[in-house]
Amino acid sequence: MRQQMKKWLVTLALCAVPFAAQASEAGVHLDRAPVNLRDAESLQRGAQTFTNYCLSCHGAVAMRYSRLQDLGLTEAQIKSNLMAASEKVGDPMRVAMQAADGKAWFGATPPDLSLIARSRGADWLYTYLRTFYRDDARPTGWNNLVFPSVGMPHVLWELQGQQVPVMKTVKNHETGKDEQHIESLKLEKPGLLTRVAEDGSFDQGDYDKRVGDLVNYLVYMGEPAKVKREQIGYAILLFLLFILVPLTYFLKKEYWRDIH
Repeated sequence: MRQQMKKWLVTLALCAVPFAAQASEAGVHLDRAPVNLRDAESLQRGAQTFTNYCLSCHGAVAMRYSRLQDLGLTEAQIKSNLMAASEKVGDPMRVAMQAADGKAWFGATPPDLSLIARSRGADWLYTYLRTFYRDDARPTGWNNLVFPSVGMPHVLWELQGQQVPVMKTVKNHETGKDEQHIESLKLEKPGLLTRVAEDGSFDQGDYDKRVGDLVNYLVYMGEPAKVKREQIGYAILLFLLFILVPLTYFLKKEYWRDIH
């Protein structure tokens, strides 16, 4: 029995390894994403950011524009703020760019983002979208801490600004040589959402909130019915607890009344 238990523990540990390794390719600490699927305003802002900045290269064919009505948007608001003139409200969120063009420009076809939050995780996306930095050695001029040598350019750079790496020297104990590693990122040029303090320091809080809204929407898009499903589940549990359980108890008492 003990030997069998050890085998089960080893199997579970091996299964957990891929998920742990998937957290961050570069071993970067992942910041906690502010996900709240009940915050309709955040989801609306995230949907607007997604359609304005992401949908030109990435599609979301599992999501229809009409589903945004569940977030409190009217059909007229969806058409005027989130859609191109040639699309219909019932259409899926198709990418505007041709797949062949995307492969030629970025080296690979940009993936569909319908389930990206379920695949990568909200914390990964939140950290990824905030850790782009300038790298002239890359074809796009951009690199990323979480996803090194990424082919995607920093599409939100106008909002965030331009970050540059702060390097540190680390000795490689195997070769005995000094190597340069990125210690942190420093905002060199402010963006549209950067606040400049009186002492000249930069505050990226507004950009972090915008990215948080975008990630919140990406999580929602991966499972739009999650909140409603949870509400139905709570209603069923309340029904079982306050109606079915007492009813069962009184039926039991009535059935066994003549015996006890």
